[in-house]
Amino acid sequence: MPQSPAAPPPLTEPRDPTGSRRAGGARRTELAAFLRSRRARITPQDVGMPPGLRRRTPGLRREEVAQLAGVGVTWYTWLEQGRPINASVQVLDAVARVLMLDATECEHLYRLAGIPFVREPAADTDAVGEEFQGVLDALDPLPAAIYNSRYDVRATNATYRTLWPMTSLVERWERNVLYKLFTVPGCCQTFVNSADELPWMVAQVRRSYGRHVGEPAWESFVALMIKSSADFAQMWASGDVAAPGTRVKSIRHPAVGTITMTSMSLSIDGMAEHRYVVYTPATEEERQRIETLRAIPDPVVGCTVHGRRLSVILAEREAAGRPAKCPHEL
Repeated sequence: MPQSPAAPPPLTEPRDPTGSRRAGGARRTELAAFLRSRRARITPQDVGMPPGLRRRTPGLRREEVAQLAGVGVTWYTWLEQGRPINASVQVLDAVARVLMLDATECEHLYRLAGIPFVREPAADTDAVGEEFQGVLDALDPLPAAIYNSRYDVRATNATYRTLWPMTSLVERWERNVLYKLFTVPGCCQTFVNSADELPWMVAQVRRSYGRHVGEPAWESFVALMIKSSADFAQMWASGDVAAPGTRVKSIRHPAVGTITMTSMSLSIDGMAEHRYVVYTPATEEERQRIETLRAIPDPVVGCTVHGRRLSVILAEREAAGRPAKCPHEL
């Protein structure tokens, strides 16, 4: 007799090939340990509470943290036990305030809780330490700057400002390389090989964006760029991603002609997602063009149609009591 076909194997829950469940469990365990360690270092006196009696440890109790943060005792206990519960931004902010976490600790707390962390916006100054600015200044006459992963210009040296003076004269939110490259008129565009470099730069930012999806600062930046430039919107929609690397960039300056340089990115310890970008002239002739440009006391900023002397821009900026706009907007 023919044998009956074998019964199908029982249905089982599919395996997790990425190990995301194990990673989530490990993250919750780390979160629990982190919260306990931060709670143990805060005394009742630190938060204006009486010390009380019969404390086995000098730190706050769980119920005290919950009370001060305005959350339920059971909920906070489960959070500190590493149970798979959801935590909102508002609740984490309250817990961080009670535990007196600094910016680095807040970032760690948010990452462990699986919530994008958003730092407070920097003041309208170049918020880098003196030691980092000192490295930039020591690199002169090579143009050099500090960018973050969105191409915000955080700090520059004198030669960089000679090549791109408006990066230090416009308002803080405008000091972004991509915003400038995609929004200036074609006649003011200094990037010679933009057709090659712009898609790569957008792809590099798209790669960084993957770590910040949902963060207001990043979402606002992407929305602004898409609204401001159809070309950016098209490149962004492609979904391409790219990693940082050495590139060859050519810029055109009305006073000295074309300057071709090799750009190199160097990560910075202590400044997450920031990097030095140093530009090295490709030939001795280009190096001399940079030196010639550095020697011009009052260069023209912008193209022959919209350009103005730097001294005029500075005078208008001072008279207005605020940073000047781009040359073509003055």
